[in-house]
Amino acid sequence: MRAMEIGLIGCGNMAHALARGWGRPVLCADPVPGRAGDLAGLVGGTALDSNAAVAERADVVVLCHKPGQLQSVAAELSGARAVASILAGVTLAELRGAYPDRPVYRFMPSLPVEVRRGAVVQAAGEPQAPELDAAVPALFDELGSLTVLPEAQIDAAMALMGCAPAYVALVAEAQIDAGVRHGLPAEQAAQLVVQTLAGTAELLRERGNDTLRVRREVSSPGGTTARGLAALERGGVRAAFSDAMDAALEG
Repeated sequence: MRAMEIGLIGCGNMAHALARGWGRPVLCADPVPGRAGDLAGLVGGTALDSNAAVAERADVVVLCHKPGQLQSVAAELSGARAVASILAGVTLAELRGAYPDRPVYRFMPSLPVEVRRGAVVQAAGEPQAPELDAAVPALFDELGSLTVLPEAQIDAAMALMGCAPAYVALVAEAQIDAGVRHGLPAEQAAQLVVQTLAGTAELLRERGNDTLRVRREVSSPGGTTARGLAALERGGVRAAFSDAMDAALEG
């Protein structure tokens, strides 16, 4: 069975991340001169001169354009066989309204899909076309891990995992700065912190995502880690992440 031909409509940051994660040629189009060509060059793909041309050749088109362009782009994609959307805030009902005569799927990916370590959520929908219902989610599952959720939970999931790479980068930056303040060279501090974050993520996975177990394995009563954790709690780390979630959902 041949691999599905993927078409990307819009060539911004997330489209680049998806293309790098899939690591194979894609078809793409973008109204900004040069952007489609740049993306195609990354993966040996093909930049086409119109959205319609992408739709005619692709097995599935992935909507990576601005959400406000839903209807105008849909008018150009009459030839699309199946449509997968990563448009923030655009519901399955809205996708069906724009593409009433073909299968539609809603996904929200996080930036680490670029290195095939992303979290991707899919809005649960009704059965449409059995082969596509299996094949399209499988494409996104290649990029890390795919979780299917009721659509009512998609916004909360996106606020949690979509914003998280920036939060984790900020946490890493703060730790690096703390190390530098105590005399570590910045490059070595960064290497230590980033490796520890990556290793801890794998350890948590091995422990069945049991965060309490890992904390207890590292902490001894009254020890260095226990004192550090107490300082973080006093600093309001839990409240800060809760406030960040609230702020993201307010938008």
